[in-house]
Amino acid sequence: METSTKHADGDAGFAPVRRSKKGKAGMETDAPYGDRDEEMQVDSTQVLDPISVEKELELMDEGDEKEDTWPEEGEKPEFAPISVKEQQKGVKALVKIRRILVPNHRYTPLRAAWMEILQPLVEHMKLQVRMNTKRRCVEVKTSPETKDIGALQKAADFLRAYMLGFDVQDAIALLRLDDLFLESFEVKDVKRLAGDHLSRCIGRISGKDGKTKYAVENATRTRIVLADSRIHILGSFHNIRFARDAICSLILGSPPGKVYNHLRTVSKRMQERI
Repeated sequence: METSTKHADGDAGFAPVRRSKKGKAGMETDAPYGDRDEEMQVDSTQVLDPISVEKELELMDEGDEKEDTWPEEGEKPEFAPISVKEQQKGVKALVKIRRILVPNHRYTPLRAAWMEILQPLVEHMKLQVRMNTKRRCVEVKTSPETKDIGALQKAADFLRAYMLGFDVQDAIALLRLDDLFLESFEVKDVKRLAGDHLSRCIGRISGKDGKTKYAVENATRTRIVLADSRIHILGSFHNIRFARDAICSLILGSPPGKVYNHLRTVSKRMQERI
């Protein structure tokens, strides 16, 4: 048989639950939470001034100004330039020095033009330069006054260009401009020639009294150095490509007249871009 028991306090057989609180002596009491006002101690001498609405708005505006402003979609973020000291905090001392080897045939010209090379590196780039006669190389090192991070790399490119055979005035452009590059290749990279065929090829590139070489330089706004079978080009990326195409045509056997006509078209296109 099923028997059902009912209590006086509840219909489902469970007594109602009351929240129990502990008093001062640790005894549980059934007094409600709001009836214990006597236990709260309030200092009547302390007065809290409410913050006015205007003052609160001013504080919120100051906080918004201090926050970093994120760039909008499509815009590039702007960061403050990092100094050389901050960059060199975690870099070893060996990275601060660049050594540029001096070839045997450039040792005498380097000695003659040493002051012209030293002046822009020390006065403008704030670098320390010395000639290591034992290793036969030029050593460049950053100093505490160096402000530009890329000064060391620019100085290395400048010295390397001079060692390849470029004039000092042409190589200084690597220190002033950021979009100049050096490219080197050999005649055998385009076509394998030897003996008299190689000599005639170099003659076609140079021309009589350097006429063809100067024409390519003026049309493409580059500087070209012919060092035996190696060719070095100094200029911007697009100009180097135009000069390389003209030189490759001469190496493959194109007559200079045909190359001149192509260079005229190239120079007109470059003037239209400007």
